[in-house]
Amino acid sequence: MISIKQLTFHYKKQQALFADLSFHQENGSITGLLGKNGAGKSTLLKLMAGLLKPQAGQLTINSFKPFDRHPDFLSDVFMVPEEFSFPPVTIDCYVKATAPLYPSFGYEKMDKILQEFELDRKKNINRLSHGQRKKFLIAFALATNCRLLILDEPTNGLDIPSKSLFRKILVSSVTEDQLVLISTHQVKDIDTIIDKIVMIDEGEIVFNDDVINISQKWQFKSVASLSGIADPVYHEKCPGGYRIISPISDEDETDIDIELLFNAIVNKANLN
Repeated sequence: MISIKQLTFHYKKQQALFADLSFHQENGSITGLLGKNGAGKSTLLKLMAGLLKPQAGQLTINSFKPFDRHPDFLSDVFMVPEEFSFPPVTIDCYVKATAPLYPSFGYEKMDKILQEFELDRKKNINRLSHGQRKKFLIAFALATNCRLLILDEPTNGLDIPSKSLFRKILVSSVTEDQLVLISTHQVKDIDTIIDKIVMIDEGEIVFNDDVINISQKWQFKSVASLSGIADPVYHEKCPGGYRIISPISDEDETDIDIELLFNAIVNKANLN
């Protein structure tokens, strides 16, 4: 569980990145954290992981203050950072040395995911390609069974088949007792697996809603012309016409266009 109340954070000699930020999220969700470059997504994830300390406010993860680095906190939270490195050891050696730090580690789950990713346990991690190393890190993260999994740009470096496999493995691997927080610019890589969308802009949470609620309130469509469209809340040009967001009518629900939703929110469209 994530609980943030009136959090303030700034880097040295810089303006506050967050001021009076509040956010709450229970377990049992795969949440997408979206925002422009520089909005503070990675910083917020590092605060949650205990890698940075806020200057003011309250931040607790599973009832622990992250920066205290309590062993019970560290054993139940795992972060896949955008940039990472490994010691020059085999996958087997790394798992043997590191998995015991996580009491709920699933060795059989790890074996299964490694097989699905076609990763050889005997290979030196640093001799793998960047994409293969990223897949190993994701496999290890999922096998920890931590209650909070933080994934920062998890699909960067993955090819198209691997992205599809990542989505399949993630959905099949997490349980209702876990919370998965994914920060990414590649919204199309996660649009079918998240069940909640949180957007951050200029140091504030500007949107926070469940996917099912969004799909029941708004329609996302492509149209040749805006003629005859009754008051779309947002529209933008696209090849062949326009992409629009409009209140749902008697028509069937549509798939959510997360990229269009993001643009609408950044451009201050009224989606309340």
